[in-house]
Amino acid sequence: MNILDSLQQQFGVKKSYLENVINLIDEGNTIPFIARYRKEMTGALDDQVLREIFDRLNYLRNLEEKKEQTKKLIDEQGLLTEDIILSIDKASTITEIEDIYRPFRPKRRTRAIIAKELGLEPLAIIILEQNKNDNIEEIAKDFINENVKTKEDAINGAKDIIAEIISDNASYRAIIRKEFFKKGIIVTKANKEENSVYDMYYDFSEPVSKIAEHRVLAINRGEKEGFLNVKIEEPLDDILKILQSKILKEDSKYIIETIKDSYKRLIAPSIEREIRNYLTEKAEEGAIKIFGENLKQLLMQAPIKDKVVLAIDPGFRTGCKIAVIDGIGKVLQTGVIYATTGSNPKIEEAKKLLTEYIKKYGVEIIAIGNGTASRESELFIVDLIKELNIPLFYIIVNEAGASVYSASKLGAEEFPDFDVALRSAISIGRRLQDPLAELVKIDPKSIGVGQYQHDINQKRLSEMLEGVVESCVNNVGVDLNTASASLLSYISGISSNVAKNIIKYREENGKFKNRKELLKVNKLGPKAFLQCAGFLRITDGEQILDNTSVHPESYEVAKNLIEKLNIDINNIGCKISQNIDIGKIATELNIGKPTLIDIIKELEKPGRDPRDEMPEPILRSDILTMEDLQEGMILKGTVRNVIDFGAFVDIGVHQDGLIHISEMTDKFIKHPLEIVSVSDIIDVKVLSVDIDKKRISLTMKI
Repeated sequence: MNILDSLQQQFGVKKSYLENVINLIDEGNTIPFIARYRKEMTGALDDQVLREIFDRLNYLRNLEEKKEQTKKLIDEQGLLTEDIILSIDKASTITEIEDIYRPFRPKRRTRAIIAKELGLEPLAIIILEQNKNDNIEEIAKDFINENVKTKEDAINGAKDIIAEIISDNASYRAIIRKEFFKKGIIVTKANKEENSVYDMYYDFSEPVSKIAEHRVLAINRGEKEGFLNVKIEEPLDDILKILQSKILKEDSKYIIETIKDSYKRLIAPSIEREIRNYLTEKAEEGAIKIFGENLKQLLMQAPIKDKVVLAIDPGFRTGCKIAVIDGIGKVLQTGVIYATTGSNPKIEEAKKLLTEYIKKYGVEIIAIGNGTASRESELFIVDLIKELNIPLFYIIVNEAGASVYSASKLGAEEFPDFDVALRSAISIGRRLQDPLAELVKIDPKSIGVGQYQHDINQKRLSEMLEGVVESCVNNVGVDLNTASASLLSYISGISSNVAKNIIKYREENGKFKNRKELLKVNKLGPKAFLQCAGFLRITDGEQILDNTSVHPESYEVAKNLIEKLNIDINNIGCKISQNIDIGKIATELNIGKPTLIDIIKELEKPGRDPRDEMPEPILRSDILTMEDLQEGMILKGTVRNVIDFGAFVDIGVHQDGLIHISEMTDKFIKHPLEIVSVSDIIDVKVLSVDIDKKRISLTMKI
């Protein structure tokens, strides 16, 4: 199998572009760098497609390696033939290779192996030949000895050998696997007669070919927790008929019996495991993809820039931890207030202190964590806003992962003078100001925008989420003079150690004045500089292009373009793309059109942040409760999580409402992500409210 041909067939990309992508990857270039700065070589493939190509390339290379290993193992047994080599070379999946290798795999002492040791293989061959003139019972008498007591023992041993031959046949297994997929039914029954979240699966069945991925993961969890018994009911009669049509030459009762035994004892259990594993892997990949899409939208939320924020980490007994943070994330004040419990004097004291901080620091927004005591804190803040009667707003911030960060080594290093709870308040405020910069400090799995994330392949999940974070960070770019080590470590070409070295250099030498100065950082050589330079911004530096995503390798072209268009380099930022012949200028400047277009975009808007185009968070000044909700009420909400069967939306009542996929649009859609994404601001209508069960049903069909 040719890897290049396979990639072209799957992705529909020109071979020359695929060859370039493979070479660029093999040379050690990162996906963000290739996507942004090598567009001419790749046909301007985006980073998502490049990552998919990268994953598939690794799979195909592992497949080729597996093929060579399999050939070697069979050859060591002296059994490698041209037909086997051809079958292995034609295999397109690792499962096919494992099927081919099955007869040659070292086995524990099976019934077939024991029968062979007793010298019954010749009898098995005679039975398998199905010569109608053979009297098997008479022939079997010749195999009776001190270890084989009767002719029945001899025949049964021979049948065991035949059963294993049938089981090891790769083509039979492939046919049976297809039948399982086409006609198999997953059946689940209750293992415990008690109420649980798995009630709907206590007597459930669905075709293997149609079962939804989130149901597969739910069933797996229910089985793991002991609530469910799960099996696949296969089309048994159809499978036996197919096997008989392939194996039977004559109406041999021995062969018919052996086919049934081989299937039920040897084939069915392993095929069922394979199908369950396949469904699980497919469902996990789907869940991982959804998690990645949700995480991307969360990270790319519009930042609240240049606003002084008062952050509250709510609490009861230990009080609410507060932090005042200026427009660039610097901590101005911290403290503790008792605003959710206790006597009226304590609440009045809390109001007095917050009023002082609000006026002293010019607080414009209050960020309240959505954890324990969040509702009580919100009530307190709403009363305070009414009393102050000034332009002041609040917002409920999802604090998932804030406690993980505050108790981490990173949190302790960043804020050694603050206790864990105060760090959490700071994190809540900062994630409102700049979600990306703050959320990169937290393990993506702790952010809480997926489904069944703790049940799926953690290594694969981590790899994908790391890729999403890397993509977002590089897409936005970072300020070289203010970025944390956590943020820098996601930049193309920068390891965590180099990120720390950048911080150290900054502390010892002051702000970076230009990108070239990066080459003075310990362990940041020319190769790393090539990968990272374009993603690092310097505002108010010596070179205005350092505040754009124009790569230093293209500075000369950018300057020539500026000169050609008679633009003052110190006054870039005007609209220049209109009435320009891109093709002509690209030829004159000896540069590709995609790169030229990117340079023009940056010159038009230096320092641009793609997140500015995202909808801003909803700021509130008054409270809404579930009791206030009425059927038919239209509200504005923020999408908090998207899953296979719908989306959860924050409408400001501390209980997210669910929009079922059927309530998103009148059109047929395969997945909610076709309509909504995390952080989208949408209009919804209330369908129903169940206060006892804390359930809110919403619709987008307004």
